[in-house]
Amino acid sequence: MELKADCARCFGLCCVVPAFSRSADFAIDKPAGKACPNLREDFACGIHNRLRSKGFSGCTTYDCFGAGQQVARVTFGGRDWRSSPALREPMFAVFPVMGRLHELLYYLTEALSVPAASPMRAEVQAAIDEIAPLTGLDADALLALDLQPYWKLTDELLTRVSSRARAGLRGLDRRGADLIGANLRGQDLRGANLRGARLIRADLRDADLRLADMIGADLRGADLRGADLTGALFLTRSQLAAVTLGACEATREHWQ
Repeated sequence: MELKADCARCFGLCCVVPAFSRSADFAIDKPAGKACPNLREDFACGIHNRLRSKGFSGCTTYDCFGAGQQVARVTFGGRDWRSSPALREPMFAVFPVMGRLHELLYYLTEALSVPAASPMRAEVQAAIDEIAPLTGLDADALLALDLQPYWKLTDELLTRVSSRARAGLRGLDRRGADLIGANLRGQDLRGANLRGARLIRADLRDADLRLADMIGADLRGADLRGADLTGALFLTRSQLAAVTLGACEATREHWQ
């Protein structure tokens, strides 16, 4: 089981399963279950190196956390939906379920690397050991899963890990805050709770974001040039891919 997307081993599931609407992130409307016109017959993207210039910046910020290749190679044993049309419906239905499982496993694995969470390592590892085997279930069993208990368990553990890591810093609590376009340049956000904060196009240049909890924060178009993200909690590759082009390149490279 891998927690990093390998598109070469998938069947373009993220280019087919979700719907998207014409917007700043997508140049066209596409209904769920219909292949993007840029998806080639070999399941590769025909404009992969030109996604932003072609108006598909939303694709550059998507991360399935390895769920695509797990569904393609494990759940369905390498059979693809084009060669086997009967697999379309179950494969497309399983993909988001697998995506949620892999996302939970990604964040739990990240939690293991947080130094302050060392007293909780056994609990976090136990959660990983409980969830990981689910990714090997067959399609019917995956579709029958109730994911809510696993979401609840993971959220509780990640919240405690975050609290431990940020203890004593008295960081601002901006969880879920609407900070679209906010001028936060140079601000002290060390240890801040920015879970789910909407930071679209926010100016975060030279901001101190050390040990800030970034889980679910929307950083599309945010300017992070000069920002210090040392030890930032639960910051993903897809979040960094969404920042203003050219911003925070050193940090992007760190997450490659």
